[in-house]
Order: sequence, then structure tokens, then C-alpha cells
Amino acid sequence: MLVLVAPGQGAQTPGFLTPWLDLPGAADRLAAWSDAIGLDLAHYGTQADADAIRDTAVAQPLLVAAGLLAAEALGDALVANKPGAVAGHSVGEITAAAYAGVLTDDDALRLVRKRGLAMADAAAITETGMAALLGGDPDVTVAHLEKLGLTPANVNGAGQIVAAGTAEQLTALAEDKPEGVRRVVPLKVAGAFHTHHMAPAVATLEEAAKALDIDDPKLTYVSNRDGKTVASGSDVVSRLVGQVANPVRWDLCMETFKELGATGMIELCPGGTLTGIAKRALPGVRTVALKTPDDLDAASALIADTASADTASAADAAGA
Repeated sequence: MLVLVAPGQGAQTPGFLTPWLDLPGAADRLAAWSDAIGLDLAHYGTQADADAIRDTAVAQPLLVAAGLLAAEALGDALVANKPGAVAGHSVGEITAAAYAGVLTDDDALRLVRKRGLAMADAAAITETGMAALLGGDPDVTVAHLEKLGLTPANVNGAGQIVAAGTAEQLTALAEDKPEGVRRVVPLKVAGAFHTHHMAPAVATLEEAAKALDIDDPKLTYVSNRDGKTVASGSDVVSRLVGQVANPVRWDLCMETFKELGATGMIELCPGGTLTGIAKRALPGVRTVALKTPDDLDAASALIADTASADTASAADAAGA
């Protein structure tokens, strides 16, 4: 079974959209989305520097637009062999919701633009940030973070937890790592996302959600809240709204992928982070990260191979 996933904030790099805009229709789609949300996505995806695209209000719509462009580039292969499940990490959940048919692409871009602005406003109230902790025992790490007043905002699995909190709390963490943690790596984000610091953004998103045209997912949708599959479009959107102030449980999402029988994973542009985690946490699952259009052939081959294996498994089960 194939899983299609979308990365979260921090995956963006300067100029990463440049080769994608050479694909047929991509520049026109990006221009239309830019007009709809009042943000020049092409500029930020091709010309802006790292500091400019670190801005939460810019990074979030840029990532959703990139993911949707990459999914469209895989169009024929994915239409013929639909993914068995879809999921996204943090803001990538909006990309996944659009691909699953819960939201239109235009509504997804409008929602993520409001999300980015609201979270940027919330982040401006107090100087906050995030840092990835690599290695260590999860229970020991979480207890240590709580002692320092930090939140385990992303529990990613494969020995990675992301802590979030104030600048002072993160400084204390750098000076006093949990036992067994090899490294503490500051992340290129502008706030303590998925913590109580983001609570002011929730009300904004609740209001924005009232204007959305919501449908039930056409594919199995796996939620960051608890790794559960969600069959109701209204429930998906409710979870998207609340998730900005609650931890991401990507570890539980991967457990669900295992239970569903995942054998392949494709990470939409700008891919790399989630496939890297999967290589450690999901041994035996083949992965492709869509970094540039040069990766499309490998992704199409994985889609075809996964579909063939699923067909063979179904035939074996029928004959048993």
C-alpha cells in the first residue's frame, strides 16, 4: 500500500520551487493562487532568501502550494493507482486534506494563508522557538522537557522529539540536555508551534473554517492529533483548526501506516524530512522524496510497483 505525505514548516529552502515552475501549467496555477491570497508565491519560491521564507506567514502557503504542484505533476500515475492513505506533518495536513478532497485547492490556500498570518501574530507576542532533540529515551526526554517548562510539540518517532517554548527555556535546554540525547538542533521556525503559545490563532481559524466548502475525504486520511483515520470532512477541519495549539504525533501516524500495511511512501515537495524519519522508523517501506521534478520518474515507478504488489496480494488472498 502506498502512503502520500506532505512535509511541514522548515522543509523550505531558497529557490526550491524554481524547477517545478518549468512544468506545464505550474506557473499559471501558482500565479492564480498568488492572486487569490495576496502573496507572490513565485517570488518567494524562486528568489527570496532564507530569512524571507522563514516567515511563518510566507512559509506555510508556500509549502502547501509546492505540495499541490508536486501532486498534480504525478497526476496520471496517482489517478490510475490512488494512494492507500494520505497524511501531512503540521501545515502539511492542509496539503493532505486538499489532496483527499476535503478542501478545494483554492480553499486550502486561503485557509493556510490565514493560518500562517494568525500563527505569526501569536508568535510575535512572546519570543519563542523550537529545537529538535536527536536520540534518547522518549519518556526520559519528555519528562525533562516538562521540568524545563517546554512542550514536546512534535513527537516524530525514530528518536526525534521537537521541543517548543520561550527563548529562555530553549537556552536552558541547550545547556541541560536530557540524558541520552545526542544533539539539540534549533529549527528555522519563528515560534513555538503546536503549544499553548498558539492558542490565539485557534479562534481565527475557527472563524475562517466557517467559509470553507467541506467534503468527506475520498482517501484514507490520517490525523496528526492521534494517528487515527478520519472519515468525516468536518472532523478533519476541526482537527486542522485545533492542531495549531496541540502537539503533532507523527509517531502515531507512522504506527497507523504500519497497521494499514504501507509498503511505499512518497513525500511531496519539498521532500526529504518525512522520508528520512520513515527510513529509520518504517524499515522495509520504500520511499521517494520529491525534491525536484527529476524525482518524478522514481515516484511513478514506486506507485506502479506498489499497485502491482497490492493486486498480487489481493489475488493471493482471494485464492487462499
